[in-house]
Amino acid sequence: MPPIDFLTAYWSQSELATNLVILLNLLGALLLGLMVGYERSYHGRAAGMRTYGLVCMASAALTVIGGYPSHWFGGHVSQYLVSSDPTRIVQGIVTGIGFLGAGVIMREGFNISGLTTAASIWASSVIGVMVGVGFYMGAMGLALLCACSMIFLTKVEAWLPSRHAIAITMRFRTGYKPQEQALRAMAAQRGYEIAGGSLMIGCDSGMQEWRFVAIAFSKRSGAPMSVLSAELAEFEGIHSFQLTHARN
Repeated sequence: MPPIDFLTAYWSQSELATNLVILLNLLGALLLGLMVGYERSYHGRAAGMRTYGLVCMASAALTVIGGYPSHWFGGHVSQYLVSSDPTRIVQGIVTGIGFLGAGVIMREGFNISGLTTAASIWASSVIGVMVGVGFYMGAMGLALLCACSMIFLTKVEAWLPSRHAIAITMRFRTGYKPQEQALRAMAAQRGYEIAGGSLMIGCDSGMQEWRFVAIAFSKRSGAPMSVLSAELAEFEGIHSFQLTHARN
């Protein structure tokens, strides 16, 4: 086969039609992933719209290209699959990249960071797989959708209704006994609620330490962190405290 015919086979009409189907699947998976991710983002979770969208889209890409083996390598399947199984190679790549992505995820207290970076690394591996098997247009479309998701979805998330969360650590003076109901009432007066299952209580040398996540009732409610800090500094029963934005 002449080299030019070999190369044009990757952009034949049947290949382009298959790539178009792949792109439609990717777009649908992205939209559905964003829908699920928005629910998590609304409740102040670390894995939000971008993370869910990237993972859902990359998973769909791997699944859909497996349904068109006759279009791999520009349709020259028989020549390349005599002594190898690309699906096993893909499996090894995805597993290995999963460990690499886990290395960029960091947790500090109630804060988890690096999830979107890990998802983008995994999606990049899927782009490489698609290029490797010859779905060039699909790979370019996936790369474009991933880039747009990471660039523009932050602005979309800021525009959509959401509930911000604050991680609060309070260390009380020796002998002071805080009451949970009073604490919840104080949080409600300032536009927050204590997230279920987030309360942790410890004691050292007679000083109790309470840790919890306060979630705002809505995007517009919830006192600013500076105001909360000023109020806590004047509270007689508190020895020390710490406030941070929480993405748990």
